[in-house]
Amino acid sequence: MNITERQKQILFAIIEEYAEVAAPVGSVTLAKLFDVSSATVRAEMAKLEEAGLIAQPHTSAGRIPTDAGYRFYVNSLTEQTENAKFEPTRMLGSGAPNRNIHALEVRINSQEKVDYAIRSAVDMLAELTGNLGLGTIGDQLYLSGISRLFAQPEFMDNSRIQGVAQLLDNLEPWLREARPGEPLNIFIGSENPIGKTSGVSLIISKFRSPYSDNSYIGVLGPTRQNYVETMSLVRNAGNILENAF
Repeated sequence: MNITERQKQILFAIIEEYAEVAAPVGSVTLAKLFDVSSATVRAEMAKLEEAGLIAQPHTSAGRIPTDAGYRFYVNSLTEQTENAKFEPTRMLGSGAPNRNIHALEVRINSQEKVDYAIRSAVDMLAELTGNLGLGTIGDQLYLSGISRLFAQPEFMDNSRIQGVAQLLDNLEPWLREARPGEPLNIFIGSENPIGKTSGVSLIISKFRSPYSDNSYIGVLGPTRQNYVETMSLVRNAGNILENAF
């Protein structure tokens, strides 16, 4: 997508700020962050809105990311793992990902049984991300953290909860949409094969287990989340589980 470097950094800042405060991000906040005038930020935000990367809720002067904006950001994160060129503007939770990954590894490797290891990994993903953790144990799907997911402000609306419930009822065919040979698959909002309007993202990793070469572990959460940390945790959870077995 053809946007300037400053527009890209403003987009990333909106995504990261919105993940933290769960409120539309205004030009004053961004002007302080980038040390430019509010008018300059508003002009750049207008261009991002024209590009379909951010939107303005009716009740606020601030902006929130669109699914397309999140996709642009997530693709940049993916490129980071390949060439280390991308740096989020603030790296929400800086320092926490490595500690959490280490804790995840310790928890998994302390389990003697395969199913306990997968359950422990799913439970910990739910705990660390505040999302719904999920994993496959043989032909069964193990879920953890439903109450954590529905405690997020996005799910104050009952229609959103119904959309997520419908999605969970049809999760098995959804998992089959995951592309083979890739360590991480991410479905954002309307990209989801099911529950397109439920406002959630599915981040899953495929791994080989004694049960299947196509085992899954991941999280389901609102599109508004800390993708830097969540993607890292899910990717590493799959790798740690595969190595443990």
